Amino acid sequence: MTKKIIMDCDPGHDDAIALILAGAKQSPLDIIAVTTVAGNQSVEKNTNNALNVLDIMGRLDIEVSVGASRPLIKDASFASEIHGETGLDGPNLPKVPALKPTTMHAVDTIIEKVSHSDTKVTIVATGPLTNIAMAMNKEPNIVQNIESITIMGGGTFGNWTPTAEFNIWVDAEAAKRVFESGVMINVFGLDVTHQVLATDEIISRFKGIDNEIARFVVELLEFFKSTYKTHFNMDGGPIHDACTILYLLQPELFTMQYTRIDIECQSDLTYGTMSVDLNDITQKEKNANFAIAVDVNDLWDLVENILQSYNKL
Repeated sequence: MTKKIIMDCDPGHDDAIALILAGAKQSPLDIIAVTTVAGNQSVEKNTNNALNVLDIMGRLDIEVSVGASRPLIKDASFASEIHGETGLDGPNLPKVPALKPTTMHAVDTIIEKVSHSDTKVTIVATGPLTNIAMAMNKEPNIVQNIESITIMGGGTFGNWTPTAEFNIWVDAEAAKRVFESGVMINVFGLDVTHQVLATDEIISRFKGIDNEIARFVVELLEFFKSTYKTHFNMDGGPIHDACTILYLLQPELFTMQYTRIDIECQSDLTYGTMSVDLNDITQKEKNANFAIAVDVNDLWDLVENILQSYNKL
């Protein structure tokens, strides 16, 4: 049975890999739209990257809509030191992709696709949550036709400030709106994504796959590995965003805990912090499934199998 998904993203090396894993021809995930948002880079650069990745995948059938160019309240902030000036440094991509975006704003695309779907839609959010918050504010009734929102963001520690992860920190007000929406949210934060590092050993495995997609993924991972070594002294690039798709494909890979999550928007020191109540201290109503562990070996086997499936196109 196929699952309809909207991928709201800011590609981004790990976003690109998430798109590749979701969009394989044999995938049970039906990407009904890709929407872009400012985050890793400007929304214009992120959109260009999304179009190029879909072009490389041969998925010119997927609509791409351009979304918010800045957070709800703050000025835009980018992660050039991690993803490069293009947002997807490393691979040699065309400056002008063959695929073109729609004329509809991403917020309206989300509203239209969710509202008119005959089955509930899953939103996969791998960047700041600006577009989704804006869609909920503009048309609150869409929450009734959203099955879940599966996000990469947050965690019990930070990577952009001592306590805040980048995606949530960029637009904490949007994250707060989404977490208070009543929609079930599956959260893949740094606690679990830092368990999934594309080390030299993993990259070597993928080098043995003889197709264009696998070679592209290797280029992405090699660049990502180098920036994570430089900035975080890690031995591989965490494929953060890909965890969202791998969960939808094979949920048993992950150990999830149903909990309460709130987002801090007021403090100068802890803006963007995700308060994850794993011990039920507040006894507030639970609103999210939080990933705490992953079967790393089986996860990499699944990634390898999907990359190999592109040989059969």
